[in-house]
Amino acid sequence: MEFNKIEVLLEKYFEGETSIAEETELKNYFSSANVATHLEQYKAIFGYFEVSKAQKLTKKPLFVSRKRKINWLAIAASIVVLLGIGTYTYNNMHIAKESKELGTYDNPEEALQATQKALAMLSTHVNVGVESIQYIKVYEVTKEKVFVE
Repeated sequence: MEFNKIEVLLEKYFEGETSIAEETELKNYFSSANVATHLEQYKAIFGYFEVSKAQKLTKKPLFVSRKRKINWLAIAASIVVLLGIGTYTYNNMHIAKESKELGTYDNPEEALQATQKALAMLSTHVNVGVESIQYIKVYEVTKEKVFVE
């Protein structure tokens, strides 16, 4: 009778439908000395649980904290950012010095020539704009001739 009950419990165990009390009953049965011969093959399964429970860890596992990795990553990122800012500042210091020196002349003749050059360039651009306005005036006169009200 007990063998039938154990067989039913084994069937439920392999189906994944046993309760903790039923699993304890199976472990107790297979750890005892009076196991049926046709159920001997399952003794190793339930015996393994008892052996593994008795084993203890001798070495401590080496865990690298995830928080430590994140800290190192943050430090590395901030160093890269600081190096980038430092390089940018160093390279742009020369440009800033050059821009401060623009527009100042020690020799009045050089200043006069630079001013005349700038005014000539301005004059050419203004003349282009004036020519464009004359085309608009021609357009207005032509439009008035065509569209007489």
